[in-house]
Amino acid sequence: MSNNISEAGSSPADYAKWVGVAALLIGGIYGFYHFAAHPMVVRVVLVLVAFGLAGWLAVKTTAGAQGWDFLLESRTEVRKVVWPTRQETWQTTLAVVVMVLVTGILLWLLDMFLLWAVGVLTGQGG
Repeated sequence: MSNNISEAGSSPADYAKWVGVAALLIGGIYGFYHFAAHPMVVRVVLVLVAFGLAGWLAVKTTAGAQGWDFLLESRTEVRKVVWPTRQETWQTTLAVVVMVLVTGILLWLLDMFLLWAVGVLTGQGG
């Protein structure tokens, strides 16, 4: 992972930005309920704009920039994955289902045997 962001820690400006992020989020939610008389589309747009601005401001902080870089690098790594074909997925799923059924039947048989053995040992069996 690249270290484009300095590891100096949080500055007072970062704290101010996080306060702004919190204010935007709380303000967006408050505005949604405060303007209940207005059409729903206006209220939803208000919340989306507030959340978008909060996200933009959060990325401008040191921690937010590091998080954004992490997401971009994760996306790059996901593109390198060799995904299974549809046939391989079905075969693997079928193998898992069969093994779950076999294990379930074996555990059921073991439970029935132990129930019978405890009944015989305690004299409660027929």
